[in-house]
Amino acid sequence: MFKKMKNKTSQNNAYQACLDKIYKLGRFGIKLELDTILNILQRLNNPQKNYRIIHVAGTNGKGSTATYIASILQKAGFKTGIYTSPHLVDFNERIAINGEHISNDQVVKAYEAVNAADIGERKATFFEIATAMGFYHFSKENVDWAVIETGMGGRFDATNVITPQVSVITNLSIEHTDYLGNTIQDLAKEKGGIIKPDIPVVTGVFQPSGLDVLKQIANERSSELFIYKKDFSARKDPNKNTYTYTGLKNSFNKLIKPLPGDHQKENLSLALAACELVFEKLKTSDKRYNLNQALVCEGLSIAKWPGRLEHVMKKPLVILDGAHNLHAAKVLGKYLSSHLDGRKLTLVLGILDDKPYEKMLESLVPCAQNFIITKAKIDRSLEPSVLKQAVQRLTHSPVTIIEDVKEAVTHAIKTSNENDAVCIAGSLYVAGEAKEKFNQAKFNQEKLNHDLDH
Repeated sequence: MFKKMKNKTSQNNAYQACLDKIYKLGRFGIKLELDTILNILQRLNNPQKNYRIIHVAGTNGKGSTATYIASILQKAGFKTGIYTSPHLVDFNERIAINGEHISNDQVVKAYEAVNAADIGERKATFFEIATAMGFYHFSKENVDWAVIETGMGGRFDATNVITPQVSVITNLSIEHTDYLGNTIQDLAKEKGGIIKPDIPVVTGVFQPSGLDVLKQIANERSSELFIYKKDFSARKDPNKNTYTYTGLKNSFNKLIKPLPGDHQKENLSLALAACELVFEKLKTSDKRYNLNQALVCEGLSIAKWPGRLEHVMKKPLVILDGAHNLHAAKVLGKYLSSHLDGRKLTLVLGILDDKPYEKMLESLVPCAQNFIITKAKIDRSLEPSVLKQAVQRLTHSPVTIIEDVKEAVTHAIKTSNENDAVCIAGSLYVAGEAKEKFNQAKFNQEKLNHDLDH
């Protein structure tokens, strides 16, 4: 027994040491080139070539769309990996197979392999190392498919060293202007960089200027481009909580959308269109593969994407949503204004300093009657005093600063009654710290009750 405990402690120490090394790479920032990760992968014998891939880029909805696709592939009987970012609580969330996160021991093994291959002129960044680890782990575990979400970009994103079966570009909203440009055309050029020759593309981009760029890139690369609301779509069934999808060749009805928010019908549509293209290819080699109603429903039933309109408590109702950019804030504002049934709302807000926080607040502040300003433990967090002043310019409601996220959440719940609502939003880092609190509470409910009573 003692030997087992000693081995477990040793493994935990190795895992923590590994994470410390990975997180320190953040100081190397973002590098807009692909040579470094290509050289690392080549030294690892190109693990990303050992399975079939779907590549997902865009501003918002990437993770939801990727999750829907991976869940359907899993239910079809394929061993399916999914690589997403950022994580909310644990690094392991970034790399999963059939819904199971990579283990601590596997994180260490993947890091050691990738780090040993990182011997180029420029050391790899955090995201390059994490991406290579995902590719390596999927190969080691012999996955059939991997759904790969880009980071912030596309053309020079570390994931853009793959040749997918289908590419997906969800939507475009101005963000990361230092790297991606100041216009929708600039964004479309960067995100459209994932389009590969002769590989079909599915998109939810609706701005004419962005679509024109994607059409041009797709045409130059002989890639078919399928557009949401033109080639496929989904609509809510009248007086029901189900949806009907009308696709490229298939139609599915009475679909239960697994994630809240009307905007999810777009992500669902993109995922189903991508799956249509995938299964059309599969059927050419094996007639058994068929994207049917039962498979779609089964796949959607297991899809989970935490931290996005996630209901983590019922009395009071507590909603966790990253809402980390302007588009996401607008979506959240629309949801809160139409789904709270008259509940008094407290907003717990923390936003990063590179976000258009004043514009984001215009969508969020009108929904609430009470505000708690907080700050994630990351050096890019906007100072609470600045955020407080911005909120006060838009409302006469009470605004309190509680910098520690977990303390802010506890206070918000403590000062709400069971018929009220609390929403924690503004940053995925804030959502992650809050999520960690609720995860801990599942194992320590007595402590949560104690916090709320004192």
